[in-house]
Amino acid sequence: MDIGLMVEGQNDLTWDRWVHIYQFAERLHFPSLFRSDHYFIGSQRESLDTFTSLAVAARETTGIRLGPLVSPTTFRSPVELARIAVSLDLLSEGRFVLGIGAGWHQPEHDAYGFRFPEVSDRANRFVEGVEVVRTLWNEGPSNFAGRFFQLSNVDMRPKPKPGRPWLLIGGSGPMRTLPTAAKHADEWNCVNTSLASYAERAEQMNVCCELIQRDPVTIKRSMMTFGLVGPDEKSVARAAEIASHTIGRGLDGKGLLAAAGARGLIHGTKDQVIEQIGKLAELGISEIEFQHMDFYNDEIPEFLAQEIAPAVKML
Repeated sequence: MDIGLMVEGQNDLTWDRWVHIYQFAERLHFPSLFRSDHYFIGSQRESLDTFTSLAVAARETTGIRLGPLVSPTTFRSPVELARIAVSLDLLSEGRFVLGIGAGWHQPEHDAYGFRFPEVSDRANRFVEGVEVVRTLWNEGPSNFAGRFFQLSNVDMRPKPKPGRPWLLIGGSGPMRTLPTAAKHADEWNCVNTSLASYAERAEQMNVCCELIQRDPVTIKRSMMTFGLVGPDEKSVARAAEIASHTIGRGLDGKGLLAAAGARGLIHGTKDQVIEQIGKLAELGISEIEFQHMDFYNDEIPEFLAQEIAPAVKML
């Protein structure tokens, strides 16, 4: 089991803080550092463009894998995503991960004028978008005739190296997301999923793989969590209070902690966190990306790197 970080860049992330974060992430030997791809969630605050920030980090780090977790196909054309991914993969020498999802947060779509279709249309657009990305990464010239996207005699260059970039698909919808991940993904990622729900979705993923004769173990499985964790109870309470402003849904820090288990949130101090991660490892998850939400305090990342990561490495 590996422990990674995910940064919500729309929540007052500045260049000074981003540089600090990717430098300490590499110094603490985190294997992964991901970025959200949002304009805002809640109030509109300072933020950094996702792919610009990832390009800088790719140039100035050497060992950590980087990418969006995840970029919605409602914001950008899959052609743009495919080209950006190859550029960043080459810049990072194979460390870039293209995370793609269907999109979910309507207020930012409405505010910035992005069309926000009904669920079925978003899902179908996402499926086509993933197919377009894979098509463009293949040897050209390429053609694609879909409902949402079309390609005509395209030979996108530069071409990626074999097996790259790494494609991560986020989400757990059983009708479209899981079959698409089974067909195309190098990695499948879920967010804040309870053990029972994840076990059900994991079995559905296995069935999707079997239907196309793909070995399920060839897909890396990961989970992103709003971790309510820390070295002591005070730190845990502080992490929960900070998280409540983003994901509380009317709950304060105490209320969020009380509901953490039911909502699939990893929570508690060292022994509790290790126990919860162990149960996820038994279900086949090999990496957990913890939200780093307090950009001006390194306590939680240091706790994860020094206390948690070594203890769960062999799970």
